[in-house]
Amino acid sequence: MGHAFLSFLRDADWLTARRVRAYAAMLGLASLGVLAIGFFEATGGIGSDFLAFWGAGQVAAGGDPALAYDLAVQEQVQTGAGSRGWFAFVNPPPFLFLALPFGLLPYPLAWIAWVAIGYTLFAWAGIRAFPRLWPVVLAYPGALIAATHAQTGLFTGALLIAAVTVLDRYPARAGAMVGALMVKPHLAILWPFWLAAGRRWRAFVAAALTVLVLALLSWAAFGTATWLGYGESWDASASLMRRDAAEFYLRMVSLYAQARLYLAHPIAIALAVLLTLVTIWLAVTSWRRFAGDLRASAALMLAASAIATPYLFSYDLPFLLFPTLFLVERGLQQGFRPFEKLALVALYLAPYGLRAMALPLGLNFMPLASIVLVWLVWSRGGREPDRGSEG
Repeated sequence: MGHAFLSFLRDADWLTARRVRAYAAMLGLASLGVLAIGFFEATGGIGSDFLAFWGAGQVAAGGDPALAYDLAVQEQVQTGAGSRGWFAFVNPPPFLFLALPFGLLPYPLAWIAWVAIGYTLFAWAGIRAFPRLWPVVLAYPGALIAATHAQTGLFTGALLIAAVTVLDRYPARAGAMVGALMVKPHLAILWPFWLAAGRRWRAFVAAALTVLVLALLSWAAFGTATWLGYGESWDASASLMRRDAAEFYLRMVSLYAQARLYLAHPIAIALAVLLTLVTIWLAVTSWRRFAGDLRASAALMLAASAIATPYLFSYDLPFLLFPTLFLVERGLQQGFRPFEKLALVALYLAPYGLRAMALPLGLNFMPLASIVLVWLVWSRGGREPDRGSEG
């Protein structure tokens, strides 16, 4: 009996493609209910993170984009939409190109449009990367939490996944997508090192040029005062970190945040710096580890990106779809290792499930899940080199 149960868990032969599709459909339907609750909370008194983007878009559309960083103005605009709370806008000025069209809409309609467009882009990128696995792309819990918060993770996840998918065929296009991540630069920490180590120089240069062009365009469109206001907004972010509120750290998914719950700030920072250096090493050596296999190296780099930065939230994690489904893809091609199917199910559910458990448990285990994901990708080993590498 014990051996049969162990085999049931180790091999998980019962987890067939047909059942996975059925489970994904059920999860997707349940997610619609969660999303509906998120909408009613966002447009009621509770509010939503999206208020910051919508408020910034409103004042930018009104002709004075520098007010996007004015806390008093943002409080007035956002609470005017019926919310009791409000949120500081702390993204770089190029983000206003994205926020401005939504600021032209009434808040409830803007929320729906933001989530619908973001999820469509994320689904497009994910399905393009894994066309056979489209049901699990559509139901990915990591995307659900970004949608519920109406946060940027759907857009940044689409950029990250699409960039690695088209890197060999369209390196300049991939680089432009990476450069666009200047609106959330902590998600792209590993990219310069990874691209340089893989000698993807066209993508590297395209990313750098995109950052420069976006900065210049936003300066021309929104003015010097807006960039100065962005510099002042760093104080709002710093004040959140200085509060040392346990609930704030539990909502984060970085090792630094969890260490900060129990350790002094200098020790937590030292651990974060050490972990960042380790992830850079992993990203650089992944090309050799996987013998130039782009998808494997990209999966490792993206998985490591989830532990490379000290500032990260659950809604930033839709990009973990790529390393998770990469392991599914390789398992289907080469065979699953013992207990790997169950591990992948757990990792697939982790971004949302562990976020829900963090406050009751007093610890967010998502950094541990990300480390396990890195190890599973790394332990897959190498394959034949890609033929599309740039010299």
